[in-house]
Amino acid sequence: MLKTPPADRAHLSEDLTRRQAAVLEAALDLLVEGGERALTTAGIARAANCSKESLYKWFGDRDGLLSAMIAFQASKVRTEGNDGAPMSMEAFRAHLVSFGRDLLDVLQGDVSLALNRLAIGSASREESRLGRLVLERGRRMIGIRAGAYLESGKKQGYIAYDDRDRAFQTLYGLVVRDLHVRLLLGERLADAERDFAEQAAKAVDQFLSLYTAKTPIPASSRLTADGAENTDLTS
Repeated sequence: MLKTPPADRAHLSEDLTRRQAAVLEAALDLLVEGGERALTTAGIARAANCSKESLYKWFGDRDGLLSAMIAFQASKVRTEGNDGAPMSMEAFRAHLVSFGRDLLDVLQGDVSLALNRLAIGSASREESRLGRLVLERGRRMIGIRAGAYLESGKKQGYIAYDDRDRAFQTLYGLVVRDLHVRLLLGERLADAERDFAEQAAKAVDQFLSLYTAKTPIPASSRLTADGAENTDLTS
């Protein structure tokens, strides 16, 4: 198994090289096929066609590798960046729908199901850190990125809320519903439920019905993402 190096590399940079991403994909495939026991240095190096030394250099110890795998998987749920430039309500809604579609697509995949089943299965073991890693490097990182986008929508006057985390939890719950639990228990989705774009669109519309600002901020006085006032008077 992977050894603990002198330096802690548990927090991997978001800027992965293509080679590192390919190694993480290979490790995730091994996890799906053989479970946590399949994640050995030799097995990953063989599957990814790389050296053991490269694994140590890139990911460090076992927790570092698992952390990187979970973060890499979570990064597949894309959240649109926003530089503070004005956007339409339609564009904001479209970005939320895209996020919801990606979230459903990732959660129903074999990799996410395998990771979550392992985390649940090991949760009662005192030495197990997999559950904490799945929460910290998966669910919470998705929440941070999506929450920042919700904040941008709030500053531009499209939604209103008192607690951003609670707003994200509402969006997450409306999108995912009980789908992930059912999949974890082995249920197969009906064809209608596999239209993730439609499911996400319905969830976002429900979210917006709850959080749309009652009195939208005029375009000429909306705050940009960095808090500076937008003085564009062309709209």
